Amino acid sequence: MEYKTSIASGDELSGRYERLYAMLLDAIPSSVLLIDQSMRIVSANRNFLEKGQRTLANTVGYRLEEVFPSIILDQMDITKRILQVIEKNQPSKGERMTYRAPGVPIRIYYYSILPFTWLGRVEGAVLLMDDVTEQVRLSREVQRVERHLASIVESASDLILSMDRNGVILTWNSSAERLSGYTAALVRERLFTDFCLDEDRKEIQDILSHIDTSKHTQMKECPLRTSTGTFITVSWAFSPMKDSFNQTAGVVAVGRDLTERRKFETELHQSQKFAALGVMAGGIAHEIRNPLAVCSSSAQFLMEEDGTPEFRQECAEKIHKGIQRTSLIIENLLKYSHPSTTTRTTLVNLVSLIRETLTLVTYHANILKIEINSSYPQEPVMVRGVATLLQQVYMNLFLNAINAMPNGGRLGIEVKTIRSEVQVDVTDTGCGISSREIGKIFDPFYTTSVMGKGTGLGLSLCYSIVRQHQGTITVESVENRGSTFTIILPICFAGNES
Repeated sequence: MEYKTSIASGDELSGRYERLYAMLLDAIPSSVLLIDQSMRIVSANRNFLEKGQRTLANTVGYRLEEVFPSIILDQMDITKRILQVIEKNQPSKGERMTYRAPGVPIRIYYYSILPFTWLGRVEGAVLLMDDVTEQVRLSREVQRVERHLASIVESASDLILSMDRNGVILTWNSSAERLSGYTAALVRERLFTDFCLDEDRKEIQDILSHIDTSKHTQMKECPLRTSTGTFITVSWAFSPMKDSFNQTAGVVAVGRDLTERRKFETELHQSQKFAALGVMAGGIAHEIRNPLAVCSSSAQFLMEEDGTPEFRQECAEKIHKGIQRTSLIIENLLKYSHPSTTTRTTLVNLVSLIRETLTLVTYHANILKIEINSSYPQEPVMVRGVATLLQQVYMNLFLNAINAMPNGGRLGIEVKTIRSEVQVDVTDTGCGISSREIGKIFDPFYTTSVMGKGTGLGLSLCYSIVRQHQGTITVESVENRGSTFTIILPICFAGNES
């Protein structure tokens, strides 16, 4: 029986190491060539053979110019570099090389050359080539996207600029240059607040310092100083600029020039004023014409000689009432135009004022079988205003509600405080207001009352008074079911009476 020895021979070890060396070369993701001093290829790993679509048989033993296209060798001067590495025994600095084998798409490599020594003697060189085609393609794609984004920013009509977290300007697009008169080079490394009004700087600094904790884009209308020293009104939107780790690296500000918009709004407001003036003129003419017609006919009867004393007395009374009605229309019109010129403002206990006003209409409401329900806070609610004007507002709303319920109903008054404001709801169960009319009820001389029962200035006057007191008045109504008028006024707290 034969026994095989467990001790490997020298040839077996040599063969094992060669196989191990070949396995290591094939496992390397780079393309590796071992080249001797005569520029012949001694070894090539699998990566090179696959990328170049070559076999080991037509690669090993061939000269370098037989494997690589001559145009690449000439252009990159690889042969000369390899010889220098062998001669000086020093690695060559890496370079980029474009290589294309027949029938294979162009590949881009980053190559380097290392000396190969054996027993202290340089026997050749190792050519290492790393395929960077995808990295180059991605880099070019990134550059293309960056150019595209830069083109969008530069062609935008809005002002677009970026800042660091301290508000130092980093970029400034062409629209910002055109509107401000400052070039990007002049504003770069300067604070954005340097181009704002003094009164806006603190608020903008607060926005910038809290931009990373804000859940929404921060809006601010802020004039921008131009190179001529003037200011243009700009509406700004501030957003955080995130880095690859989703951390706030800076701020992007997009501004829209409001100059043309303000001009358009002024023109629109002017046209609305003329339209309102036309409505008001028509209303005045309509309201005054009726009493004047009564006065004119009564005066004609008085000029006749055959009238009885009683008839003359009746004509005189009609003239007197017509003049009184015309005077009331003119008085209300003056109040509508200048509601704040009647009395200086004082602190007013709104709860007491509403209670007193309600007592003035209680008898009228009882006659019409109207139930009154009221709800007030236990503590006084103080507002700053003119008591007589505020009483006029609530008196008008109470009477309107009562007139809307000629067959009885419920009148509700609820006073409640919401943070720094007081809200008063006046609700009725009357005829309501149609959807066609609800948008016009605060217009001067618009009325849904029966002819002769109103001048059409009541709600318009209420609206003007409430606005004069820095408040709002709104209405919700369902036809044939009732209406709710809501007035909100700012509360004057202790220590804030000025």
